[in-house]
Formats: sequence, C-alpha cells, structure tokens
Amino acid sequence: MQFDRLYKYVINKLETSLPAYLTYHNAEHTIHVVQVASEIAANERLTDIEVNLVKTAALLHDTGFIQTHENHEELSCKYARKILTDYGYTDDQIEHICAMILATRIPQTPHDLFARILCDADLYYLGAENYSEIAERLKKEMNNLGTIQAASNWLDLQTKFLSEHKYFTSHAVAHQELGKQKNLEALLAKQSEAVSQQSLHSSSHLFRDFLMMLMGVSLAAIALKGFLIPNLFFDGGITGIALLLHETTHLHIGIFLISLNLPLIIAGYFMVNLRFAARMALAIILLVIILQLLPDFALTNDKLLISIFGGVFIGCGVGLVMRSGAALDGIEVVALYTLKRTSFTITEIILGINIVIFSIAAFKFGIETALYSILTYFTATRCIDYVVEGIQAYTGVTIISSKSEVIKYQLVNKMGKGITIYKGERGFLPGNFGVSNDCDIIFTVITRLELRRLKNMVADIDPNAFVFANTIKEALGGVIKRIKQH
Repeated sequence: MQFDRLYKYVINKLETSLPAYLTYHNAEHTIHVVQVASEIAANERLTDIEVNLVKTAALLHDTGFIQTHENHEELSCKYARKILTDYGYTDDQIEHICAMILATRIPQTPHDLFARILCDADLYYLGAENYSEIAERLKKEMNNLGTIQAASNWLDLQTKFLSEHKYFTSHAVAHQELGKQKNLEALLAKQSEAVSQQSLHSSSHLFRDFLMMLMGVSLAAIALKGFLIPNLFFDGGITGIALLLHETTHLHIGIFLISLNLPLIIAGYFMVNLRFAARMALAIILLVIILQLLPDFALTNDKLLISIFGGVFIGCGVGLVMRSGAALDGIEVVALYTLKRTSFTITEIILGINIVIFSIAAFKFGIETALYSILTYFTATRCIDYVVEGIQAYTGVTIISSKSEVIKYQLVNKMGKGITIYKGERGFLPGNFGVSNDCDIIFTVITRLELRRLKNMVADIDPNAFVFANTIKEALGGVIKRIKQH
C-alpha cells in the first residue's frame, strides 16, 4: 500500500485536471479532508493500515469531479478501481474504499466506523469558524453549475442542511457540533432578516403596482371622456361593447364596464388566479370612479387626432394596467375560455369579436365612424405592445463562429449575458460540401438596445461570424429582467 506515492499523484491530478469553476470541490478541499480523516482515525485508535485505507478513500472521494459533478461518487469509485492496483492495494481493500466513498453521497449513509470517519471529515467544515468563507465557495460553485437560482434558495438550502445534519464520530461531535449550532443560528438570523426584507420589498412592489395601475386607469379614462365618448368613437373588446351600449341606451358607461366585466373577473379567478381577478376588479372599479369624477369634455374635434391620440391614451393606459399585473378589458379572458374549446388562436378570437363590434358600429353610426374606430383600435394595440414589452423588448441572437470561445467569454464576462451552447457542425459550402468542422452554436437573449453593441463586438472578434436575430415575444427566468406577469 503505497499511500505517499498515490497522494502526490492524485493531488497533482486534481490540481491540473479539475475545472476552474469548481471553487469548493478542488484539491484544497481534498487535502483538508485527508488531514481531518487522519486525525479522526487516529483518535478512534485504528491501525496504520486502517488509517491509510480511510485516508485513501478521502484522497479519492471527489476524483469523479474530473469528469462531471453528476454521480461523482460512482465515478470516483471507478477511478479508484482503475489505479489502486498499481499502488499495492488488494481487491478487498479497493472495494472497502469504494464503499466508504459511496457513503459520502448526500444524505450520508455510513455503515461502518471507516465510512463514519470519512463522512465526518468531508463535512467537518460545518462546525468551523471559517464556515461562511467555505460555504461561499460552495455557493459560487453551485451557481457556476446552475444548481441554485437565487440567494434565498441558497440560504434555505444551507439552513435545512445544517438542521438535518449530524456527526457520526465522537471526535467530530466533541470538536464541531457546538460550532455547527452557532453557524446554524447565524444562518437562521440571516434567513429571518431576508424574510423581513422580502416582505418590505413585496410591499414596495404592491405600492408601485398600484401607482402604475392608477396611472393607467387615469389615461384610459381621459381617452374615453376626452376623445372617444364625445365624438362617438369606439374601441375594440369589452370597452368597445360598453361604448356601443352607452351610445345606444345613453346610460353611464360605468354600468356596462362593470356588468360586462364581472363574469369575466369570475372566469379570470378560475382560469388564471385570485390575484389576477382581484387586480382586474380593482382596475375596473377605479376606472368607473375616475370616469364618474371627470367632467364631460372634448379635447379635439379633429377625427384623425381623435382616432390616433384616443388610441394612444387608451393603449398606454391598458398597457400600464397590464404591467401592474391586471387587465382593464376582459376580452383576453373570453379568448382564453374560447381557445380551450375551439381550434382558433387567441389573436383570431379577439379579431373575430372586434369585427362584430366594428360591423355594428358601421351599421348604426356610419362606415366613416367605424373606420376611424378601427384606426383607434390599431393605434391602441401598438401602444399596448410598446408599453408592455417596453423599449427593451427581447431579442434572441444565434452566433456561429470559429472563434466561439472568445465570443462566449465576451458575452458572459463583458456584457453579463447568459448563454446556451448547442453542439453543431459548420461548413457544407458550395464546392466544398464534404468539408465541415465541429463548432459551438451560441444562443443568447438580449434587449434590442444591446443588439448593435453585440454585433460590433462579434464583428471585431470574427468578421466572418454568422449572426442572426429574432424577436422574442416573452422571456422568463435566466439572466434577464423579469417582465410583470399576472
């Protein structure tokens, strides 16, 4: 059993072969586990041969990370079986070492004293004074691997892990248990502080959403009172139906806005959620109240100005309400309900409803009024798209280049973008169809304001790179800003 020679070989292997993104499971961690395992084993009065077995298992327990972080314990055992015979280990000793390594898999399952020693050595840092520093390296590694998504997830994970963990050997209990409890208390304090901050953050978001909703409702009310109602213009959706009924019956438009949207609010509760239904109800009530408070006035009598700016005001208003997590018009709920029972798309359903509305307007109030109303509706929909998506609408960019490594580095470290890599082949050109090379196809999501900067960056690195972009209607998660959802 030539442990010293094996130790030099394995540590050198770890130092040169482990990926740089492994900031915790690195050679330094292995050296520490070997030292602690030796200390605990000596305290348990093991023989020199038994101590070397434990130290060997500690030395090899993370070698699987050289290949991948997934199922690294099995890969470490495979590696142990491959090399240990060259260092004088018997088959029985190798299998015993593998059993110890497999016991370190979380949750730990040690079946003998040897495995208990290794398990305690592997997680000895939980009770250390520098626990926070070591845990931060583990957090960074997990971020690199994509196994945690947010700081709150990490805090919850560590608190749960320390709460459920237990040391197996008397030496670890005596030296580390008290320190582990202190570290757990510190984590619980941070968790409590994080919950308080999250509650405060949530309250500020609610207040911001309410202000956005109030602003949106006010703009929509101005559009109705200042442009559409005084000039017999119409909009699409439930608002358009309410305007038609108002002009036909001369009852207050608020009556129809509430009565027409009420069943749709109830449907929204079942089809979306309670939060959406409550916010939609609040938005419509606010609209009716503001319409009641506003005096009758006409900002202009020019039909073109009415159709354009009436659409701008109502579109911006509806868009702001949507960004606040609500809806000012229940036609979307109607479309969602119909979508589940027909083969039509939401766009086709909304278009069909609006064709009926504008046809009635044309028949009752004249074709000119209907055509101007269609222009109002078109302007409103464009403004809604702009307000909801914002100036930073997302664009998906695909890049194929022979210098993909440099481009990847620039995207992640200079532009701060998340990337996805597809494995592909480039080449297959006319006259050289049989010539191709493996390549990394880079995909990233950026805002359209950043598109020019990205193109310039790629052009500087590789003028021959193939770059194409496409508009993304909606993007969630990853390294992007979140758009408000219902």
